[in-house]
Amino acid sequence: MTLKQLEAFYWAATCLNFSVAAERVHLSVSSLSKRIAELEASLGTQLFDRSGRAAVLTPQGEQLLPRIRELLHGAAQLREAAGRSTGLQGRCRLGFGELSAMTWLPQLVRRAAELHPDLQIEPHADIGQVLEQRIVDGELDCVVIAGPSSRGSLAFEQVAQVRFVWAASDDFLARAGTGEPRRLVREQLLIALPTGSGATRTLDEWLGRHGLAVQRHLACNSWGAVVGMVVDGLGFTYMPEQWALALQQRGALRILAPDADLAPLTYTVQWRRDDARPLITEMREIIKSVIDFPAPRCLV
Repeated sequence: MTLKQLEAFYWAATCLNFSVAAERVHLSVSSLSKRIAELEASLGTQLFDRSGRAAVLTPQGEQLLPRIRELLHGAAQLREAAGRSTGLQGRCRLGFGELSAMTWLPQLVRRAAELHPDLQIEPHADIGQVLEQRIVDGELDCVVIAGPSSRGSLAFEQVAQVRFVWAASDDFLARAGTGEPRRLVREQLLIALPTGSGATRTLDEWLGRHGLAVQRHLACNSWGAVVGMVVDGLGFTYMPEQWALALQQRGALRILAPDADLAPLTYTVQWRRDDARPLITEMREIIKSVIDFPAPRCLV
């Protein structure tokens, strides 16, 4: 029995499939399967039932998984203690939304490289619902998205808040004949991110509090595209306050009703509850040290 065999089993047991698990341990699927077979031979029991289309844990595999997880956690702590002077190694797959990508991501990569030069950061951008599923499936190590986790298998920690404001161009407001957000929602085109993105939590809360529903909605999964269309006068939007202030200073947009009581959006770092690797603890600390949501340089 070897540590590599235990790692192969753990990731195969907790990832979406053997292909995802093989990628996590930098092996081909056949090499991963071989290590698991060697572990089964060493233990004298079958850990996976391979009779169906997908391999599933046997009762013996289910029973051994918590103990193997503890062994791997202990091994990771030993590695951390032994290699504290050189820092973490390997890869860290980090998920985040476009808002993070356009603001604090470069600071994260820079800080991680300073502290852990042998750690490779692999960023993955998408909307919150997709990122949450990918961490459950084992494809990502941790994610930074809006709101608390909706899944019991994930743990989370609050790390930042972002304030939002309503905004539109002067040309659009002249045509609309109003800058009052509640009237705009009833009468004009709202350009915003699609359902499933974290920012929609702020909109849904505001609509519910005022008893309103969006009548005309253009959904787009890119903040840059949303801002571009609003600046061009196609509709109105709600957006991060710092972005709106920068665009207002340039004369591109106008902030509407600064006291329109949009609730701030809370961002959390999320990880699998059973993942106690030192990597997760360290990345949470690095994220907390750099996370910020200023206006992107392209807007300043």
